[in-house]
Parts: sequence; C-alpha cells; structure tokens
Amino acid sequence: MSRTSSFPPWIRRVGIEVLGWLLIVLGLAALVLPGPGLLTLAVGLIVLSLRYAWAKRLLIPIRKKALDLAARSVQASGRIISSVLGAVILCAIGIVWGVRPPAPSWWKWPETWWLPGGWGPGSTLIASGLIALALIIYSYRRFRTNPAQG
Repeated sequence: MSRTSSFPPWIRRVGIEVLGWLLIVLGLAALVLPGPGLLTLAVGLIVLSLRYAWAKRLLIPIRKKALDLAARSVQASGRIISSVLGAVILCAIGIVWGVRPPAPSWWKWPETWWLPGGWGPGSTLIASGLIALALIIYSYRRFRTNPAQG
C-alpha cells in the first residue's frame, strides 16, 4: 500500500490545490521581491499539473525551453564561470543583507531603509544562489559531460 492511499482522496485534492496555488502566489511575489520567482512558479505549476490538464499543458513548452537554455548555458566555459560567480555573489549579498552592517556614510536616507528585512530577504537571496549553483551543476553534468542526452 502506498503512502498516498492512506490519506482520504479529498485531503490529497485539497493539499494539492492549496500547495500549488500557494507556490504560484509566492512565485509571483518573488518576481518583485528577492527570491526564486520563476522557479517557484514552475514548481507551483508542477504541483497543479497533478490535478489539472491545463497546468500540464503549460509545463510542456516551459520544460522544453528550460532544457534548451540549460544545454546552451554550459557550452562555453565563460558562461559557466560567470554563472557560478553570479550565484556566489548572490549568496554573499544575502549574507551581508542578513548581517546588516551599519549604513555607510554615503547613505543619505534613514538607516532603517538600509538593507531592510535582515535575514528574511537575506535567506531568500542565499537560497536563490544555492539553487542556481545546483542547477549549474545539474546542467553541466547532464549536458556538458553527456551532450547526447540534451
């Protein structure tokens, strides 16, 4: 007996609905706030595709485009290096944001506007950088070491 069959069907349905739409809303918010907005939207669509054919249809071109971009992103060493450097810089910015050093002397606005939020936005920046590093490693292993898989 599988684990999901131990839950009543209505709980599974409601759980998929709530989780999928919550991820969609969080993804939309993360498009304008620090965080992995597009990735969260895609995961929300993946969850909703368990229940809806429209979500599954939306994922087909997204998956194809994502795999094409991933394959192209690891074809040149310069792209790989700049991507890794960007992800590391993103993590570093998240750490600085979380530590929240005092505002520099050139900052002309109130100090409360200097890196607002502390570890909240800082942790989402760090998570974004770590997700980016994981995706770079995945893309490299899948498309650079095994180009026939693309």
